Amino acid sequence: MTSSKIVLITGCSSGIGYSTAYYLRERGHRVICSARKPEDVERLRSEGYECLQLDLADSASIQVAVAALIELTGGRIDALFNNGAFGQPGAVEDLSREVLRHQFETNLFGTHELTNLILPLMRKQGHGRIIYNSSVLGFVAMKFRGAYNASKYALEGLADTLRLELRGSGIHIVLIEPGPIKSNFRQNAFALYQKYIDPEHSAHRDTYLAMEARLQKQGPASPFTLPATAVAEKVRHALESEKPRSRYPVTLPTYVFAWLKRLLPTAWLDRLLVSVE
Repeated sequence: MTSSKIVLITGCSSGIGYSTAYYLRERGHRVICSARKPEDVERLRSEGYECLQLDLADSASIQVAVAALIELTGGRIDALFNNGAFGQPGAVEDLSREVLRHQFETNLFGTHELTNLILPLMRKQGHGRIIYNSSVLGFVAMKFRGAYNASKYALEGLADTLRLELRGSGIHIVLIEPGPIKSNFRQNAFALYQKYIDPEHSAHRDTYLAMEARLQKQGPASPFTLPATAVAEKVRHALESEKPRSRYPVTLPTYVFAWLKRLLPTAWLDRLLVSVE
């Protein structure tokens, strides 16, 4: 067992964030959770977690949360797991500027702002881990997921650049790249689809009917779906390893598509990706 680390995790209300918080706490690490909704913060506190209210789409909320974190830990923070995110479905031509901005506010801009507020603390202590929860969709695009694809591609670009800029600082940058994971992701995505997409007036109306069925499907999204603990284990390795990897693929589809992207011409890969629902 390695020495106990202080870890801040965003998006802990359910799924990957909740599972990782539990997993790391069981291993003896001090976990500081965060959640967007006050009721989720109270629930997590009732379960014995230290928890902050943090809305990644709200700059003021991020700043207040970091100030509270510094007060809680005396300014020490060993790792940040940037997990908080959501997925906005819809064809690219049906995404308004406002909807795309909404996706980026949480998945990219808020994550970036939080990271930049944490980095000075890590620089002062001379070490740290910034772990980003990306996706297989951070390096391959799939149709009707354009907003999410774009946010994760951008996240990977920032993380890769930051890794180069922090070389030799003692601060490690890590990307986790899950494929299908059991969570509330599809249910949340369907609610956003209903709120922001108008299928009746779209050129993709017929395709949307099939997508609605997929988003409302009960059970695993695909045969390759893994529990959230599969991601938690990769985060553990990134946190505890003396030399963490730059990338940790999770689930078979991530490994397969990473391999295919290196080997196949773009046109061939496109023919494969267009068949993926």
